[in-house]
Amino acid sequence: MDKQLVLFSGRSNLPLSKAICKYLKLPLGKSNVANFSDGEIIVKIQENVRGRDVFIVQSTCHPGNENLMELLIMIDAIKRSSAKRITAVIPYYGYARQDRKAESRVPITSKLVADLIYSSGANRVLTVDLHAGQIQGFFNIPVDHLYAMPILVKYIKGLKLKNLVVVSPDAGGVERARAFAKRLSAKLAIIDKRRDKPGVAQAMHIIGNVKNKNVFIVDDMIDTAGTITEATRALVDKGARAVYAICTHPVLSGPAIERLSGANIKQVLVVNTIPLNGKEKVCKKIKILSIASLLGEAIKRIHKEGSVSCLFD
Repeated sequence: MDKQLVLFSGRSNLPLSKAICKYLKLPLGKSNVANFSDGEIIVKIQENVRGRDVFIVQSTCHPGNENLMELLIMIDAIKRSSAKRITAVIPYYGYARQDRKAESRVPITSKLVADLIYSSGANRVLTVDLHAGQIQGFFNIPVDHLYAMPILVKYIKGLKLKNLVVVSPDAGGVERARAFAKRLSAKLAIIDKRRDKPGVAQAMHIIGNVKNKNVFIVDDMIDTAGTITEATRALVDKGARAVYAICTHPVLSGPAIERLSGANIKQVLVVNTIPLNGKEKVCKKIKILSIASLLGEAIKRIHKEGSVSCLFD
């Protein structure tokens, strides 16, 4: 690989960063990221980046504030080291759900985070399956938006299941579910879901036929797993043969693992944008697929000024 390309990693998802480097046949950039005794983050870049094309891999997952601040400080350190271009590679973009004013006197934090990344010195952003595609417009710099769908679809096809139905757990996810259904030559169903308060969801009416079908619930993330478990209960009540859950970002906070373990779900397919830190050993239903090759190929194409969108043609 071109010596002008260098990839650094924050501490949020080091295994993914190493896997990307393995795909690129590139050593991980040398840096030291640590905390002072009072919790402040200190970053030291330990190799020359002057005039180089730098990529920083950092998911802003839990602890979100710590990982976000770490990313901003790394960008600033590399900017002040005279890098030619800095790309923030953010497999999981935290605060993405705060993307609009759903009620009075609330922030649009997703936009604020975009402004912080831009102000810190990033020249472009590479991310995966944003909660809402329009978040790309919050940035004043180019955004390359990748989709984990090809990786997930390839795995599902390998299961060789028949009578497939792809289910959107709410109206907002219909476009995503339709794209999966098209690639799998499957039928589409929608769940009418009403959310009374954050973290609490209730599955209501199912639009579509799921009786005696192998059902795949598709969402961009699983947080507390309330949506998935309620949806599973509703689908089983309607006669689904087997229920699978699919998501890109396994946030899995609070009671998520307990809920998934107790739900009538055959398998939970996730992508390694967020490290699970052993949660998959507690819940044996979880199957982790790697997005390292997709991110690695996108980084290679960005570096060589090639097309990224053709990865999904």
